[in-house]
Amino acid sequence: MNDPISHNKYNQILGIDESGKGDFFGPLVIAGVLTDAAGADELAQKNIRDSKKISDNKILELSRWITERFIHSVVVIGPEKYNQLYAQIKNLNRLLAWGHSRVIENIAADAKIDLAVSDKFGRTDFIERALMDKGRNIKLVQMIKGENVIQVAAGSILARAAFVNYMSRLSSQYGLKIPKGAGTIVDDAARKLVSEYGAEILGKLSKTHFKNFKKVIG
Repeated sequence: MNDPISHNKYNQILGIDESGKGDFFGPLVIAGVLTDAAGADELAQKNIRDSKKISDNKILELSRWITERFIHSVVVIGPEKYNQLYAQIKNLNRLLAWGHSRVIENIAADAKIDLAVSDKFGRTDFIERALMDKGRNIKLVQMIKGENVIQVAAGSILARAAFVNYMSRLSSQYGLKIPKGAGTIVDDAARKLVSEYGAEILGKLSKTHFKNFKKVIG
């Protein structure tokens, strides 16, 4: 993978990415993976790349491998917590920044981070303001196509795996295939759930600021 961030300048690089941002059902997940140059080479040899280019089954396999070998953190913001935070923050980019900062803080508690890199989703100072003591002195870069940095790609795999597993548990719990995304198939599933469990179920399973919520509830 073409990596624009050089390990000649930075030893320990943390890559952070998210999953679930555009999905009505399920959580928002932010995950980070920390490696040195040798670890980056290992990721490259395993053909780690942006999770959007990998099947869910392969993602689950790669996720297990990554978590066994590298320092990492996965922050899962379930729908109920997500809705509480969104009601307070009222801005998705700020909520994402909060999740990114938690990943940075979690890893900084036990390991040295020379550089933190994330896919660009908003102003960098959103994350910087959300950071606490351990994270404030870490250099932070947000990049368009941040997944070209292999640690960010690894983070995207962990985030996607956690999202896929969460959705699978929901489907099993409610005896209904809970679909990803935010299209008409999602609206149909939401209507079935509301019909069986009442409108309050969407506050437990979905992101209620999405247009899908208004379509279903009216």
